[in-house]
Amino acid sequence: MSDSEREEFLQRVASDWRTAGLDRVEHALCAYAVKLTERPAEMRERDVEELRAVGLDDGEIHDAIQVVSYFNYINRVADAVHVDLEPEMPPYPDESALDGAPELR
Repeated sequence: MSDSEREEFLQRVASDWRTAGLDRVEHALCAYAVKLTERPAEMRERDVEELRAVGLDDGEIHDAIQVVSYFNYINRVADAVHVDLEPEMPPYPDESALDGAPELR
């Protein structure tokens, strides 16, 4: 894959991984990562079984869980203390966009 093809592929993944042309394993891993990130209380054994069904072993599944969980953790820490963002990242919302949001008590 040329550099330009790789960049185009990465843009497709960033835009919408569901339509980016991922293989079965990559697609299953992304679906698992989204669910673990957005709805962790809904995780079930069948989610792991789906990863096994595409050929991942328990060690690989464990590695995926660790990576997804670490990124979720470190992003929450970064959001909590408003670390300086990379230039390509969207800025934090300004305070006026948060008016009406519940305050910590």
